Amino acid sequence: MPYLPPRRRSDAEVVAWVAEVMLPGSAVWVAEDPVGAVVGYAAVAGEVLEHLYLLPGVLRRGIGSRLLEQARRHRPGGLTLHVFQRNTGARAFYARHGFTVVDLDDGSRNMEHEPAMTLRWEPVTNGTPTDG
Repeated sequence: MPYLPPRRRSDAEVVAWVAEVMLPGSAVWVAEDPVGAVVGYAAVAGEVLEHLYLLPGVLRRGIGSRLLEQARRHRPGGLTLHVFQRNTGARAFYARHGFTVVDLDDGSRNMEHEPAMTLRWEPVTNGTPTDG
């Protein structure tokens, strides 16, 4: 995402946050390549898909879809997520998977100050979303 400002956190700070905040408070799934190298992950905290990231070289291979499916199985009543408005690839991916826009913001709610949107997926029963 070349439009994002330079990262404000050091590698050590990011590693500490992952170890001390994200992992203990989330259900996390990791995707590996055939030799065991991590190529992506998804993390769900409550009903929020906090993270779904893949290495650029493994896009469009179904890995993100499989991680998202695991997150849906974990939270069958529905999932919410946040995505930058300029991240058109992610927005298209989530739209293909049934997520709809429920909120827009001007970037004042994130540290990147980048306009974002909140998306929501709810399971469909008899052709209509449930009250999840």
